[in-house]
Amino acid sequence: MSDSPALDNAVAALRGGGVIAYPTEAVWGLGCDPFDEDAVTRLLRIKQRPVDKGLILIAARPSQLDGLVDWDALPEGRRDDVLASWPGPNTWVVPATARVPRWVTGAHDSVAVRVSAHLHVVALCHAFGAPLVSTSANLAGAPPAFLHDQLDPDLLSALDAVAPGETGGMAAPTVIRDARDGQLIRA
Repeated sequence: MSDSPALDNAVAALRGGGVIAYPTEAVWGLGCDPFDEDAVTRLLRIKQRPVDKGLILIAARPSQLDGLVDWDALPEGRRDDVLASWPGPNTWVVPATARVPRWVTGAHDSVAVRVSAHLHVVALCHAFGAPLVSTSANLAGAPPAFLHDQLDPDLLSALDAVAPGETGGMAAPTVIRDARDGQLIRA
């Protein structure tokens, strides 16, 4: 797989239905296979997050989102705006196709997606071969962990693996915008 035993361990955990922590552009994230309902349910239970809020999918390249986002449902030119912002720390809420499970979209008809430029995220998604769930590695309502040392020990003990690396050093989690109109959802 790779030359990193820790990365190999994280990918093996993902393929086995596990939940992992991994560094993203700004904060440590929790991730799992978005198509494994048991894994997503477990991640939500660990995080104490309700399913109706929905989850972000993070990818190494736009093609990992093929068949998941409904580009044709966007107004003319909006797809180009989204793709021009990637790879990078830009999360977009895009209409979802029927392939995206309800345990990922939550109460929405859309899915939040990001194609990252962060080397560790890219390596993880490439090694896994698909996008991953990406939500901050903290209990719901608690502050996010910008550094590995800030990860809650109780949270870590509930996980199957921790991917190697450090966060990208951003001062705040990535912005989230609505791909339909470009409106800011989270600054």
